[in-house]
Amino acid sequence: MTNKAMADVRDMYMAHTMFRREIGLAPILIREVPGGDVERAAIVADHFQVVDNSLHHHHVAEDKHLWPRLAERAGAEADSVVRVMEEQHGAIDALLDEVRAGLARWRGTADAAQGEAVAAAVTRLNEHLVEHLAVEEDLALPLIENHITAAEWGQMIADSAGDVAPEQIPLIFGMMAYEADPETVRDIIAQMPPEISGVIGDLASESYAAHARRVYGTAAPARIGARGAVA
Repeated sequence: MTNKAMADVRDMYMAHTMFRREIGLAPILIREVPGGDVERAAIVADHFQVVDNSLHHHHVAEDKHLWPRLAERAGAEADSVVRVMEEQHGAIDALLDEVRAGLARWRGTADAAQGEAVAAAVTRLNEHLVEHLAVEEDLALPLIENHITAAEWGQMIADSAGDVAPEQIPLIFGMMAYEADPETVRDIIAQMPPEISGVIGDLASESYAAHARRVYGTAAPARIGARGAVA
């Protein structure tokens, strides 16, 4: 494997920052919906569903493509890391189920009490997620860089986007690129097929700006940063 190109994990940091920001800001969005304003509640719930879908498939792809390979190739060095990753994914999945059920009830009523319950559930989810992403960055990503090939990494990324609606791809990439350094964004775009790489940059930023104005009331929502500090 030493003769093969190894995984470039910079896009994982981009995704993690997206999840920290969008899920970290969600309780505020939910609490700010006026009681009974079902139109606004639907906008917020739809936004969360986009992020939720991306997070779910992100974790499913990791479970399928990364952890079994690390367990096989990195031996004892990876055993505890893989176990923690899988346990944390399970806990996050349970919290996502709770949030989904709450959002399904709240979006049709915009009831203030229901909204507060959902916001509290999202806060618990975010606390677990922030802890998980930090552990993954500190312990799992260094192992991935040493034991997962670039081709396997690409397979994982493709799988995580496998059932994303084509019209949502620019939005999700725009969410990821919003806080990323320009060099990383350029490098990732350069690896995309020519029919995509020529247009995705501008399309992604425009898509997220329009989405953010609808959701946050501004094209430049608060930046959460790599480890969750709102700026």
